[in-house]
Amino acid sequence: MLSMQNISMVYRTDTVETHALREFSLEVGEGEFVAVTGPSGSGKTTFLNIAGLLERFTAGKYVLDGKDVSSLSDRDTSKVRNEKIGFVFQGFNLIPDLNVFDNVDVPLRYRGFSAADRKRRIEGVLERVGLSSRASHLPSQLSGGQQQRVAIARALAGEPRFLLADEPTGNLDSNMAESIMSLIEEINAGGTTVIMVTHDPSLADRAGRNVFIRDGQVSDDHSDLQLAATA
Repeated sequence: MLSMQNISMVYRTDTVETHALREFSLEVGEGEFVAVTGPSGSGKTTFLNIAGLLERFTAGKYVLDGKDVSSLSDRDTSKVRNEKIGFVFQGFNLIPDLNVFDNVDVPLRYRGFSAADRKRRIEGVLERVGLSSRASHLPSQLSGGQQQRVAIARALAGEPRFLLADEPTGNLDSNMAESIMSLIEEINAGGTTVIMVTHDPSLADRAGRNVFIRDGQVSDDHSDLQLAATA
């Protein structure tokens, strides 16, 4: 499903060169639920951005769902990203002036689905996340947990091959976090590949596999995992 081989990512300024990833290699199989953990500054966010085709890398090879995406044009990269990847961020990233239905509709419009198909997809995912009765509500009228469910519905409406979640429970209390984690587990059980970045070891333990990143590389040393959770 996802194969990164010797990925390097270097950020350069006139005076500073920062190596965010160093010959980073990772394989993720179809249907896996992988948690990515590590200290702040270890390269987790850079990995997630590259995995989601939001950033280009400096060197290496990236194959996504059988397609080498290492050197695609911007247009082709956007097409693959929109068709195959769903994103869930810590900050929800909902449009405040749009109601729930229209927030979920936005990425579907970019993909050119018909109005009838969009309506079917939106109603289906809102029912799946338990928000059918909130379709006409604005984000400000929802709890944090409900807003995150809208974000998940938006990610799922396009029927992505895999879901990238960046600290999806970071802004939620424990009860809401449990609800969101249960939903992510349910999505994974339905066949969607899930990659989740988290600082919380208890959430990482719920994934099928835990990948620990240190200094831009996959590491077998988890000795400071608890420190990473509080960073």
